[in-house]
Amino acid sequence: MCCRYLLLHEHYRAILARLGVGAPAEFVSRYNIAPGSVIPAVRTTPAGRQPAANRPAAREVVTLRWGLVPAWAETDDGTKCVNARAETLVGKPAFRDAFRTRRCVIPASGFYEWEHAGRARRPWLFRRRDERPFGLAGLWERWRAPDGAVLETCAVVTTAPNTLMQPIHHRMPAMLTPAACDAWLDPAITDPTALAPLLHSPDSAGMSAFALDGRVNHIRHDDPACLAPAGASQADADSPQLAFGF
Repeated sequence: MCCRYLLLHEHYRAILARLGVGAPAEFVSRYNIAPGSVIPAVRTTPAGRQPAANRPAAREVVTLRWGLVPAWAETDDGTKCVNARAETLVGKPAFRDAFRTRRCVIPASGFYEWEHAGRARRPWLFRRRDERPFGLAGLWERWRAPDGAVLETCAVVTTAPNTLMQPIHHRMPAMLTPAACDAWLDPAITDPTALAPLLHSPDSAGMSAFALDGRVNHIRHDDPACLAPAGASQADADSPQLAFGF
């Protein structure tokens, strides 16, 4: 499961530049993004889904509410579709059409998962070892309310854990390499068997994990102190120097 992540401003701009999306909207660094939030994502533009020969499909950055609402849903409740399991995308009615034609990349700097020890929940931060940003594999959907209002939502695709994640949790988000981002966004690829290899667990050697203090447990906290390591003093926890030093 992936239920929290963070995205720094400089990483947001770097991912958009890598994916060829110009004139990004303003974005303030977020340190504790939770389901139900409106989050940035990159997708193929509607006009770009049938690109001219030898011309790449156009892409755009949009804001989507995290928690996918299928087009056929009776209400706009997306709380049950925050994540989409990679192994069941083809068969699940909520995800199978989006898997083929409505994929997106969600920029991220790192993500959190919680270790359970009795009643205690210890948060861990997972990120790339080289501290570079990455894309989360996402699906998006458009839902129309009875009054005609349109709501666009998304879900994060999850996969089996690698050896770094396994002691903490039995699932992890599907992290996309730059090349995989291009393939994931390619509207010409609609065959699930061609898309499935993009969703394998990342190599543990390229990732790092850090135990954090409990500040990030509460979604009302969204600041650099969410990255305070376990056992940090209050002075350390309040220091903006705890933000990634990229």
